[in-house]
Amino acid sequence: MDADTTDQPSTQSEIMEATYQALCEHGYANLTIQAIANEFPKSKSLLYYHYDTKDEILIAFLEHMLDEFTIEDAIDTENSPDEQLWTLIDEFLPASPDDEQRESQVALFELRSRALSDTAYSEQFARADHLIYETLETVLAAGVDDGTFRDVDVETTTELLVSSINGAMLRRATTAEDLTAQTRAAVTGFVESHLLTE
Repeated sequence: MDADTTDQPSTQSEIMEATYQALCEHGYANLTIQAIANEFPKSKSLLYYHYDTKDEILIAFLEHMLDEFTIEDAIDTENSPDEQLWTLIDEFLPASPDDEQRESQVALFELRSRALSDTAYSEQFARADHLIYETLETVLAAGVDDGTFRDVDVETTTELLVSSINGAMLRRATTAEDLTAQTRAAVTGFVESHLLTE
């Protein structure tokens, strides 16, 4: 066995980082294992040691992202529920997304389209949606419990926010007109008028 393959955690992390960089640059349609190899600091043969196809790498990439995710990565759990909610809104609906945010969101929606015909992708995106939903639900429930938020139906409110966020990201990724600012304003207005107690 190649000596490089014994350092699997480091190698896997490097493959995942290379995959992210290549995916953002090329998108799914133009992504090749060679493009990933160009971002990978080790040999192309090492990629093939672990994976046979680009889809295998991409599924592993999605699994890696989700396995590494924790609520603490998204929000500071020491903050108040309203501060946590604003942090999540800033993360999902940034007022001025930079080029990397735009590229990564477009790339992720390209991957999501694969879920229409590939259950391996659909399983990973179902996990992702559940994590987003669960994170928002946790924040809203904490805010209702401590009086930061009004006594709303947490599940319904979470579904509304998740649907609004997903819709805004989809429109940003698939249309020439970026309507994120309008969605962000609508979500902000909803939070201020229907959620916050003060």
